[in-house]
Amino acid sequence: MDIQITRPQEIEARSMAIIQEELERMGPLPPADRLPVVKRVIHTTADFDYRDSLWFSPGAAEAGIRALQAGAWVVTDTNMARAGVNKAALERLGGRALCFMAEEEIARAAKERGETRAALSMEAAAALDTGGAPLVLAIGNAPTALIRAVQLMGEGRLSPALLVAAPVGFVNVVESKALAEAAPCPRIVARGRKGGSTVAAAILNALLYQAAGR
Repeated sequence: MDIQITRPQEIEARSMAIIQEELERMGPLPPADRLPVVKRVIHTTADFDYRDSLWFSPGAAEAGIRALQAGAWVVTDTNMARAGVNKAALERLGGRALCFMAEEEIARAAKERGETRAALSMEAAAALDTGGAPLVLAIGNAPTALIRAVQLMGEGRLSPALLVAAPVGFVNVVESKALAEAAPCPRIVARGRKGGSTVAAAILNALLYQAAGR
């Protein structure tokens, strides 16, 4: 066994080249504005199903890049997703990454109301004063967060520059993503049961790297 590629940048570059080659063998490539996101998610998951299951509203990738270049505040539904976002790149653009899941007030209100902390986290996102910075939502775990976010948009209380909808699982997952597809904002949706915090973070990072000129 001859292992020659060991440097992180070389490993990533070779991985992306392999992904590109395999995508080309599968047929027509995704549109150019979506390809970096698709490749980044496949790089993170080694799952080529995302070639077809990632759905983009028209102009969603460009809207996300513009928002990040304008110093967007990114709110995630899990601390794992927040940890996965490249915060160095985000901060270079003047942005912030936030997650409200572990806050005592959120936990207390969720218990009193019999709702999930993830759902109430979206209410906290709606109440944020970003000082004019765009808001980006990256939901990679909880369908309840996605459902509440769409409800808040319908009520006019939340208007994200981009919604990343990638919850994972079996209960209300597909249904919540169907709601997200009809949401009144730019959106990227991982259709079906698959997704997760790592997928949400990968989508954000793909856009971040383009926004930051990596």
